[in-house]
Order: sequence, then C-alpha cells, then structure tokens
Amino acid sequence: MADPATITEPVPRPLQKVLRRAVLEHAAAEQRRHHPAVLNVGLPGLGPRRFCPEPGEVLDHALRVDVVQAMLRRSLERSRVPLVWLTRMDGEQVWDCDVDWSCAVRAAGAELGLSLGLVVVTRRSWRDPRSGVGRTWKRLRDRS
Repeated sequence: MADPATITEPVPRPLQKVLRRAVLEHAAAEQRRHHPAVLNVGLPGLGPRRFCPEPGEVLDHALRVDVVQAMLRRSLERSRVPLVWLTRMDGEQVWDCDVDWSCAVRAAGAELGLSLGLVVVTRRSWRDPRSGVGRTWKRLRDRS
C-alpha cells in the first residue's frame, strides 16, 4: 500500500499548482547563488512559517522533530494540514539535508497522528525525495 504522504504519478493538478507556486516564490525571493536550506510549513502565498538554522548550527534528529512539531501546531490549530517543504540551492540529486528533514517531518507527523511528507523546492524544480517524483523548468514564468 502506498504512503499517502509520498507524491506519486499522476500528480493531482491542485498539488501541482501549489508546488509550482512554491518554486516561483522561492525563485523570486532567493537570488543568491549559495544560500542555506530553509524549512517551510504552511501554504505558498499564504504566509508560511520558515525555519533557517544559524550558520554552523548543528541539529540532531530530535531537535529537527521538535522544530517541525512547533511549526505544525499553528496550522493544526486552524484545522489545516499544511504543506511542508524545504527550499535550498539548485541540484537534482538528493542532499543530506533533504533526508534529514524528511525523516524529521515523518517522525513529527507520526507523533501528531498525521501522515506527512516533505517536498524539496529549488529555483527551478520541486521533488519528493522519497519517490523521486517532481517537476523541473528551464524558464519558469508566473502565469497569474
């Protein structure tokens, strides 16, 4: 049986639109070539909560889980299950931070009784690190 938190093909159109919006927002907001990975919880365009560790700050698994749970609580108080995504520098391969945050999101969700996954967003793409499903654009334009 497939995990409902894992994105599989065909990707539902509403989810494609939300993830495309996340890529557009990240591309517009982050112009630096090198920038830290930032955890986002909420919905793109609706003031998501963000967490960016300080440079050199080392987070273990338990602390990452605590961070995710704290960020999730606000959305859950409003009876919404949010999207959780990690914005980072471009790159198609799976990075260590993708795996670290993905594990923390799944653990935090399990402790809260939710099936949650993580989507990795760059300035040109989004990808589910567990399934590998994603979309990439050479030139992304805002259609709104």
